[in-house]
Amino acid sequence: MTILYGIPNCDTVKKARAWLGEHGVAFDFHDFKKQGVPPEQLARWTQAAGWEKVLNRQGTTWRKLDPAVQAGVHDSASAQALMLANPSVIKRPVVDWGTDITVGFDAQGWATRV
Repeated sequence: MTILYGIPNCDTVKKARAWLGEHGVAFDFHDFKKQGVPPEQLARWTQAAGWEKVLNRQGTTWRKLDPAVQAGVHDSASAQALMLANPSVIKRPVVDWGTDITVGFDAQGWATRV
């Protein structure tokens, strides 16, 4: 079963949910805000995609962080700790396709899966 992780009011997550629906992909939605970030899944994502890709340094949440907090993120462990404390800093959506993980919405890349 495909699982889409994200925040429901995120525009990119909305696009991803619509795309999956339009292409007949059955999926469960995991809401970071209501259900939290599963630590074991976050570890899997950072291992599969790299913590640098999972951590969204372009977003508003990152930019609003104290510079000392930003500077404290220097490896997978520190990035994961920050992402668990601030789920909004995770690049969205994260999709668990059952066989692998993708981070971010990529309609062309996803089209090769369905």
